[in-house]
Amino acid sequence: MKFCIIGLGRFGLQLAKSLADNGADILAIDKDEERVELIKNKVTQAVVMKMVDEESLKAIGIEEMGTVIIAIGRNFAHSVLLTRILKHDLGIDRIIVRSVSALQRDILELVGADQVILPEQDAAIKLADNLSSHFLDVTRISPTFMVAAIITPSEFIDKTIEELQFYSTYHINCIAIKRDQETITPLPDTPIKEHDILYFAGTNQNVEKLVK
Repeated sequence: MKFCIIGLGRFGLQLAKSLADNGADILAIDKDEERVELIKNKVTQAVVMKMVDEESLKAIGIEEMGTVIIAIGRNFAHSVLLTRILKHDLGIDRIIVRSVSALQRDILELVGADQVILPEQDAAIKLADNLSSHFLDVTRISPTFMVAAIITPSEFIDKTIEELQFYSTYHINCIAIKRDQETITPLPDTPIKEHDILYFAGTNQNVEKLVK
């Protein structure tokens, strides 16, 4: 996978490092030479670009990138302009943009963003979910759908996925089991062991029934 990240603040730098660690080809761009120096040995290519415009982006081959992430954050006008150029002038397939408010998200989607993320808001929601629920971890896939993790309750121990009938009972699916340092995809005859961490996917209402 080829990714371009425009903007190497804390969010952009961490994203670049994580994607590179996962084996992705990364083109990292920032106007600050010091930030580019911090990442240049970890990514495929790191470029100092004082003026990020259509011609400059064409010159470095951005049209070869499958996904472009605009991680500028605070300069909203620049994010809007870049989104418009990347989608409508350069034909980038997938554009992900960092935003700081719901209003900005709506505008970015109107000009061509395929996905808009609000890191601070998403982190706050995730923390609130984890603090106020019985789950070990919660990830909201949408406003009504989640993936949640629980430690195996005593009544599940040594029973199989088929025996527990999660879908028939709760209309949720057990999509993964973390056992020691290994994560496995459960089959109908997979037995659940003590201390397993079980991951369930389904609507918020149905997943929450599991721990009530």
